[in-house]
Amino acid sequence: MAEDKVIIFDTTLRDGEQSAGAGMTTDEKLQIAHQLDRLGVDVIEAGFAASSPGDFEAVRQIAKEVRRPVIASLARANPADVDKAAEAVKGAEHPRIHVFLSSSDNHLLYQMRKNQEEVLEMAVDNVKRARRYCENVEFSPMDASRTGIEFLLRIVESVIAAGATTVNIPDSVGYAIPEQFGEMIRTIMNKVPNVHKAVISVHCHNDLGLSVANSLAAVRAGARQIEGCINGVGERAGNAALEEVIMGLQTRKDLFGVSNNIDTTQLLATSRLVSDIFGFPVQFNKAIVGANAFRHASGIHQDAIIKERTTFEIMDPASVGWRSNALVLGKLSGRAGLKARLEELGYHLSVEDLNKTFESFKALADKKHEVTDRDLEALMAEQRRESDTTIYKLDLVQVHTGTSEIPTATVRLITSDGKQVSEAATGNGPVDAICKTIAKIVGIEARVDEYSVRSVTAGLDAVGEVTIRLDYQGRMYVGRGADTDILVASAKAHLNAINRLLSIENVVTRAMAAH
Repeated sequence: MAEDKVIIFDTTLRDGEQSAGAGMTTDEKLQIAHQLDRLGVDVIEAGFAASSPGDFEAVRQIAKEVRRPVIASLARANPADVDKAAEAVKGAEHPRIHVFLSSSDNHLLYQMRKNQEEVLEMAVDNVKRARRYCENVEFSPMDASRTGIEFLLRIVESVIAAGATTVNIPDSVGYAIPEQFGEMIRTIMNKVPNVHKAVISVHCHNDLGLSVANSLAAVRAGARQIEGCINGVGERAGNAALEEVIMGLQTRKDLFGVSNNIDTTQLLATSRLVSDIFGFPVQFNKAIVGANAFRHASGIHQDAIIKERTTFEIMDPASVGWRSNALVLGKLSGRAGLKARLEELGYHLSVEDLNKTFESFKALADKKHEVTDRDLEALMAEQRRESDTTIYKLDLVQVHTGTSEIPTATVRLITSDGKQVSEAATGNGPVDAICKTIAKIVGIEARVDEYSVRSVTAGLDAVGEVTIRLDYQGRMYVGRGADTDILVASAKAHLNAINRLLSIENVVTRAMAAH
């Protein structure tokens, strides 16, 4: 008998990017896609190809490079969108076109301004169009949880007859309650005569904090694909957090009786990468991947844990990627020790990259007595941000400030062609002076919308991590930087945001020129 599996569909690169303040370069999307591949997700929704030239290019590149999973592109139920999605995923080993269309009375009345018969015809026609391009077609009746059950059953039956191989039931506005949502899925499984010809999927939003609970309730009712995002990112309050869904299925296998293809030891590394690229810190008490997820402060709990881990831990921390090895690295540590520790953390470097990282590690170790895992992760994030394609690199930052001085910053940058450019500017504080100086050099006036600082580790010698959000022509660009000097970290973060801005703008410009 075949094993009963749940398909894990990741939409971090599509719905996740709809988070307010998010925005990724094609290279950053590729990095996340490759990590999702290592994690073992079955489907990667790489983007919404028709939404912008930049999104089209990202979907196309991911389809070309990431070969094992299904690569999907979202498309509205219109011919132009379907054609664009097909063009973007045609290079994939396993392409999918994901067509969506509103179905609730609320959306039909206020957004679509169409009746049910018109919507049904659009759904069927565009599923048929998508099937002409590839055999793997998904359809989503948007706002399904607020759609009348009789019309929803008609849509599901009709799109399956038209060729949809997956039908997704979205709780688009986070309205559903687990018991009710499970019953809706159960009704579909029992009353749609051709339901056995397609996989029933769910896509739950977290407006009431119930997205994971709704997703799990749907699995118990017969759904066999769950859609969500790493860290629960996404529109408004976000999507179902995949790490929570996955570990819910894994930990309570006795209840759900299903399996999946996920390598759970990659969950923490995936979470950290998404957090770093999105610029959204993971809350300390976040389930599975939060810093406090496996920490025990109560003396009673600590005593019990020492005697037997399972007294207060229902999961082994190592099973999701947390490491218990207490190896200490410092300035006397060699390449072998650094390489071993990085590999335990999920970083596998070439000899060239290891040598480069080792130099940065030694510089950090000179400033700190001990280098922790979180320090190493911050160091690797800095290495990733300073890629060969970076347009500007920070070479020097000096700040003069004090109670009786006007804060003045001097910054020297190195351009991608090796030129050194220096400028100085004043500000109402040292960080403001740094940001104004960088803006002066690059010639881009972007408003700092948000600035935050957090300590990566404890102690006065801790690495500080800065997150900056820039508002440029109504679009947000996130930058992050880390250093033991918080002003240097601020300069790195601002420059990282500028580089992302320039990279995204260049991708859009090139894509528009090519089409």
